[in-house]
Amino acid sequence: MATTDDETQRKIVNRLKRAQGQLTAVIAAMERGSDCRAVVTQLAAVSSALDKAGFQIIATAMRDCLVDPENPEDSNGQVSLPELEKLFMTLA
Repeated sequence: MATTDDETQRKIVNRLKRAQGQLTAVIAAMERGSDCRAVVTQLAAVSSALDKAGFQIIATAMRDCLVDPENPEDSNGQVSLPELEKLFMTLA
């Protein structure tokens, strides 16, 4: 059985793959000269999927990747709270 982290990772990857497929559809629609309304709707779906994936990655980082404030020298690839806040704001 997959752990919660594995399940979360799978969901994020699936969301990114969906966004990739939607972006491919946007590009194809642009190349065909499709109706602008359809292109913008599809582009909005891509943007939303990417935003949701980004927020899920940040939420996971909040749980799993924060440096222990009691032991900051043992960061081992983890991020500090200010770094995480900066990453979060890049999505806003």
